[in-house]
Amino acid sequence: MDKKYLNIYNIIVNKIESKEYVANDKLPSEKELMDEYNVSRDTVRKSLNMLEQNGYIQKSKGKGSFVLDINKFNFPVSGVVSLKELSEKSGRAIETTVEALECIIPKKNISKGLEINEDEKVWRIVRARTIDGEKVILDKDYVVQKFVENLTEDICKNSLYKYVENVLGLKIAYAKKEITVQNASEEDKKYLDMKGFDMIVVVKSYTYLDDTSLFQYTESRHRPDKFVFVDFARRH
Repeated sequence: MDKKYLNIYNIIVNKIESKEYVANDKLPSEKELMDEYNVSRDTVRKSLNMLEQNGYIQKSKGKGSFVLDINKFNFPVSGVVSLKELSEKSGRAIETTVEALECIIPKKNISKGLEINEDEKVWRIVRARTIDGEKVILDKDYVVQKFVENLTEDICKNSLYKYVENVLGLKIAYAKKEITVQNASEEDKKYLDMKGFDMIVVVKSYTYLDDTSLFQYTESRHRPDKFVFVDFARRH
């Protein structure tokens, strides 16, 4: 079995991880790699495909292969934590831009998901999150107004959970989450720096207070190259 493509793959991975190649660097062309390693075009393409599948490069038709940022942001699947708290824990600066804040009667599917009457109002919050100078998360929150009567842009820009717990005195207890991969929407392309990516990782969360009241539905949309979704599991 031809293992040459694995050797080339490992050599390039080592160069990326040792920072000989850094984010946004263009790799040598297929022809240059063929000459450098004395292999066929098919072998080079196998190596590049494997690099792309494992998140090291992004191939762009007609332009070449570009190194991705492998310093990804660990995003916990379990636990209920705000992005502000993740930012403080990781030491990486995260900036928030509030794109929309309004109190509305939501569409039926949102009302049903939040288990409220169709005439009940919710806060609709749209926030773009900037990490390392790029907008890579779009958070779309729906918060039941009967639990949170008033919201301001400053609260949403700083920490919604901090306001809910420290000012309103409510206790956030747990969340149910669902993770899917979807085609990027026009809204994603409008608010995020998509860098040519056409897919988005969507984390849907239903968040509950300690009395089991469902107070928030969130759709958090992540550019796929910037995040590793992590969890801890123990066998019982």
